[in-house]
Amino acid sequence: MEQQQTPRWWAVVAVMIGIFLLVTAEQLPIGLLSQVASSMGVTPGMAGLMVTVPGVVAAFSAPLLPVAVGRLDRRIMLTALMAVMVAGSVLSALASSFILLLAARVLVGLSIGGFWAVAGSIAPRLVPEAQVPKAMTMIFGGVAAASVLGVPLGTLLGDLSNWRVAFGTLGGLSLLTAAALWFWLPPLPPREPVRLRVLAQQFSNRGVRVAVLTTAFVVVGHFAAYTFISPILQEISGISQRHVSSLLLLYGAAGIVGNIAAGMFAGRHPYRAVLAIPSLLLIVVAVFPLLGVQPSSGVMLLMMWGAVFGSVSVSIQTWIIRTAPNTEAATALMAFTFNMSIGLGAMLGGRIVDGTSLPIAMWAASGLFLLGALLVWRTPSRIVGEKRR
Repeated sequence: MEQQQTPRWWAVVAVMIGIFLLVTAEQLPIGLLSQVASSMGVTPGMAGLMVTVPGVVAAFSAPLLPVAVGRLDRRIMLTALMAVMVAGSVLSALASSFILLLAARVLVGLSIGGFWAVAGSIAPRLVPEAQVPKAMTMIFGGVAAASVLGVPLGTLLGDLSNWRVAFGTLGGLSLLTAAALWFWLPPLPPREPVRLRVLAQQFSNRGVRVAVLTTAFVVVGHFAAYTFISPILQEISGISQRHVSSLLLLYGAAGIVGNIAAGMFAGRHPYRAVLAIPSLLLIVVAVFPLLGVQPSSGVMLLMMWGAVFGSVSVSIQTWIIRTAPNTEAATALMAFTFNMSIGLGAMLGGRIVDGTSLPIAMWAASGLFLLGALLVWRTPSRIVGEKRR
């Protein structure tokens, strides 16, 4: 395999920031849901489509876009996708109707899927072999950082101004990142055409299959509830909307702590780390409508929620590394699953919230967490090289 002898850390940083901005853009409407729903005159459940649409588009663009562009230089591809992100963010900020806003979100989804699919495979071409794990950690650290910090920071900006400013700012940052990608990335011609059959082959491996299905249960369940965290905190815990952005920052901080703790634990005990995620989410989310009825208890449960979900990426990726016959192909499959699950979770939660109530949506999410926990529990721990006890 071709290896880069001189490390290009600025290129790695540019790719990491690109991932951070794209995943932040995908999830940004979560913290701004109430604002956008009020501004556009739609229900919170309908506003949740701002998460569903890019999630579904990203899920399909992740495996299909690399196939469609063939042998296009990946430097050009990544820069162009970030430019599409600029257009999607600016058009979102300027949208005069909810339909136009959703159309702009399609562009965001296209950027997310294509960028994520390529970014994970270029680390060996940017740094020497011995430094590839560090580069991969940095690049995919953008995903974790976006999940735990992107939404809170975007929500804070939206609260200090309005949701249009938040989207516009994201577009400006994306423009700067597109320039950084163009100037810092070296030419990156693809080594071989991307084929879909390798992705399908990964699913025949039991370890990969369990990881994919568990991810689907956990992420669909999480976003079925978390997409509506702003009304949950306001209506169930009695917290003022002006405090939501600050609390989501605390949620983000808890997620970072969970990510670090899981990184240390999953390396030694990947089976127990993955089993703990749906099990703990089940408890926290199920009891939230019952025990989170006061601001103090609501905040405590929110912090626990953030810490557990913050551990998802590193724990599942460790499982994949232990079990996948082709780590790169399995990671692309996980990108499809994760993004599709975000969209499906937001859509499912929206239908439940509009048709019933927020507590019902949280209990439905808990049911999905239960399925995930049972799936892992019924899987032999030896698959990941760990004894159950």
